[in-house]
Amino acid sequence: MNDQDIHADRPAERIRILLADDHALVRRGVRLILDREPDLEVVAEAGDGAEAIVMARTHDVDLAVLDIAMPRLTGLQAARELTAQRPGLRILMLTMHDNEQYLFQALKAGAGGYVLKSVADRDLVAACRAAMRDEPFLYPGAVTALIRNYLDRVRHGEEAPEQLLTPREEEVLKLVAEGHSSKEIAELLFISVKTVQRHRENLLHKLGLRDRLELTRYAIRAGLVEP
Repeated sequence: MNDQDIHADRPAERIRILLADDHALVRRGVRLILDREPDLEVVAEAGDGAEAIVMARTHDVDLAVLDIAMPRLTGLQAARELTAQRPGLRILMLTMHDNEQYLFQALKAGAGGYVLKSVADRDLVAACRAAMRDEPFLYPGAVTALIRNYLDRVRHGEEAPEQLLTPREEEVLKLVAEGHSSKEIAELLFISVKTVQRHRENLLHKLGLRDRLELTRYAIRAGLVEP
């Protein structure tokens, strides 16, 4: 048997995890859940939010799993700091609190998922994998809370915070994605070519995109044009 056969069943690359919780017994239990998976590995542990930030600087980690309630710095405070320092680091919040306020604060702090300790053995592994795919992970009650919050905002006439583009920018984006030239767009919208070009520049800047192809892909994802 050669080395290739020996390692054939191992994952190409494990997800390196930083685990932060101020209770050693909880950390041990969570670590057991994660380390038994072939693609997950806890490589650093911290007992509070401040230590988690230090560990993220000194260890090569892909994902931080943070308890919300910790001494010195809470998990929420640590998440904000880690998001600023390590933009590519994925973050999950692990908590005993089924609390809407904590949920919204966690999402604002940069967390991509919110897992309850009471069902960690069921949800945490899936949440870790979802985080590495840049997919959000929320327990069912959290999804209900988000929908309720959104509907409340709509009822009160508040503009949704995700409304990134102006109506005119959206019109220009749709026409760009459909393959129209700046001259054609100007004629269709009764604006100058220079104004169209300014809108295109604003679109690229706002959306963090580079060219027409990326604008087209965004328009497809946003449902403005059919693929």
